[in-house]
Amino acid sequence: MNNFERNLAKNKSQELLVEGASCASCVNKIETALQQVKGVEHAEMNFALRTVVVTGEADVDSLINKIEAIGYSAKSSHQASDEQLLDDKEIADEKYYAQLIKQVWIAMGLGAPLMIYGIAGGPMTVDTSLARAVWLLIGLLCLGTMYFAGKHFYIGAWKSFVNHNANMDTLIALGTTTAWLYSMIVVLFPMVLPEMARHVYFEATAMILGLINLGLALEVKARGRTSEAIKRLIGLQGKTARVIRLVAGKEQEIDIAIAQVQLNDIVRVRPGEKISVDGVVVKGHTTIDESMLTGEPMPVEKAEEDEVVAGTLNKSGSILFKATRIGKDTALAQIITMVKRAQNAKPPIGRLADVISGYFVPMIIIIAIVSALAWLNFGPDPTLAFAVVSATTVLIIACPCALGLATPMSVMVGVGKAAEAGVLIRNGEALQSSAKITAMILDKTGTITEGAPTVTDIIVIDKTYTEQNILTMAASIESGSEHPLAQAIVNAAIKQGIAPENASDFKAIAGHGIQANVNGQQLLFGNQKLMLSKHIALNGFISQAQQLADEAKTPMYLVVDKKLAAIIAVSDPIKTDSVAAIKRLQASGIRVVMLTGDNRATANAVAKKVGITEVFAEVLPAEKANKVAELQAQGEIVGMTGDGINDAPALALANVGFAIGTGTDVAIESADITLMRGSLHGLADAIAISKATLQNIKQNLFGAFIYNVAGVPIAAGVLYPFFGLLLNPVIAGAAMAFSSLTVVSNANRLRFFKAKEH
Repeated sequence: MNNFERNLAKNKSQELLVEGASCASCVNKIETALQQVKGVEHAEMNFALRTVVVTGEADVDSLINKIEAIGYSAKSSHQASDEQLLDDKEIADEKYYAQLIKQVWIAMGLGAPLMIYGIAGGPMTVDTSLARAVWLLIGLLCLGTMYFAGKHFYIGAWKSFVNHNANMDTLIALGTTTAWLYSMIVVLFPMVLPEMARHVYFEATAMILGLINLGLALEVKARGRTSEAIKRLIGLQGKTARVIRLVAGKEQEIDIAIAQVQLNDIVRVRPGEKISVDGVVVKGHTTIDESMLTGEPMPVEKAEEDEVVAGTLNKSGSILFKATRIGKDTALAQIITMVKRAQNAKPPIGRLADVISGYFVPMIIIIAIVSALAWLNFGPDPTLAFAVVSATTVLIIACPCALGLATPMSVMVGVGKAAEAGVLIRNGEALQSSAKITAMILDKTGTITEGAPTVTDIIVIDKTYTEQNILTMAASIESGSEHPLAQAIVNAAIKQGIAPENASDFKAIAGHGIQANVNGQQLLFGNQKLMLSKHIALNGFISQAQQLADEAKTPMYLVVDKKLAAIIAVSDPIKTDSVAAIKRLQASGIRVVMLTGDNRATANAVAKKVGITEVFAEVLPAEKANKVAELQAQGEIVGMTGDGINDAPALALANVGFAIGTGTDVAIESADITLMRGSLHGLADAIAISKATLQNIKQNLFGAFIYNVAGVPIAAGVLYPFFGLLLNPVIAGAAMAFSSLTVVSNANRLRFFKAKEH
């Protein structure tokens, strides 16, 4: 877990805060423009957050200049801490919300009375000099409303026009201006229109601006709740640290801000205090609550040489630890970065929506023009009035706000929800692919089992040796290995007070075992495959080894000078919750496969205990990736879960790689999703959350698309010949605002999702 984000540092990236982006079509324009900048490898915008992450060597000034050149404004987010950025964003959102509410009151203050007057049967026509004067005054008030309540739409539309673009602002500006201009022609030049066409639509202009601003205000409020996961993670960071420093030649404990902690500082943590930075315990013993990061409720004991992680809570004892990672390098800071990037990422389904929205606005403008022309040429009298109403309604109802929010809102909530469950999702592809997994490959050691095996049996075959001699030789040959089975041998020797001897000519044979020289003796230590490849006579001892394997133990043969000396068995206990977690996976229709380099009989015994029927044992590291490819060739969407270096190729090849957070950095960096706690329940949680998020995205996209697909033809007047129904522009404005609010509210439903119930 310490370095699972190290690979992100390979590519320089910039995060920019973008202002002026009003709809989904803006996303495509901004991303396309940035990708034209020299040195940019990739640009991805999150419409919900109004942020864009740019990967590559381009400098931030060039990026900002490019965004400003196409009519938006931007600033870098890297000059401040995560906490400061969130605070700034909240302040900005509150300010924006207050401004929008003010604009709602201005617009509604004029539009609502006019609409009520019209509904009550009041004449909305110009047929007398008095009516003309009154409506002229109302028209001027409406112009003021357009300025004070809708100025941002018109400025945005003009910037888009200058840059040969079109967006939501374009549709709103065209729709409201058309309604106002037509109404002013009716007021100023009534004689140019037939009497039945002298209808004013000032209430439509005002109400549309009011309703759209209201929709934006409610969206801002709801949007703020999607950042709660990030807020909670940032809240885990301590504010101060107590370090031991030389003051006037004497060591003293002083409290300093976390930002002032330096590498190798000795930090004191008392009971009830948070760990301020990552480090290694140098003195003391305690228990630490790591549930905030891992979701694991049981406190973890910590003693000298144990690692401690920033954000976790010291429960019982007082400890001193040496700071090994500070600032942005701490595990917590990396987790926050990872969650932010994942929230900003788009799954493939989201990028499709962005592409569509890029063509959407120009298509709508064309449809509005065609609709107006159709009414002018084929509609009933007053044709001009009908044409104006139709075009205005089409422009307003088609605003693609909901389309732009559909994916990022769900991703933000889903990724945040996963982080709370101790599941770190690296990118949008992983989020989407996880929901489609049909086959899950599980490594055995450290994934299904604890990964902390112990020696259970030592069977001495060559009676010239004692158990102690056998253990000494086995520990000597294994002392240089990091494999869990090797560590079990070494630990067993240490417990008996046996010091491993120096080994020479050491050679690890992948998937088989080890050979080396110890005290002039040639030793072989490994599985049956190794023995057979070296032509070692096992005589009748294979059955003994088989019996051990049937008991879910891993038997290993020790050979001294080409003669079998002993069989050592090691057992790795199954994690207490592996059975329940595997049942959850199988219940969701996923084909669960065990893949291990261990002895076949041992693997089968473990598989039987956990309820897995499909087992591939004695698999070499290189063959693990081949097994992934085999399943993919069968049409399976494959997830691979592992924790060791030998799992890295398979993790990288799988459709989705899941790394156990307690495993090696190599495995974690090769994976798409990291399970911070060692439990396979995290795996089931990840898949459940991914499915729920993808389902939520589909619901949002369906709602947005259907709303536009159905709303535009109705607005254009297809129902008029059959039912005499032509949609009012005000209703279109309300529907547009409601559509965005529905999408945001649906995304926030994910906050109440409980993975364990699925």
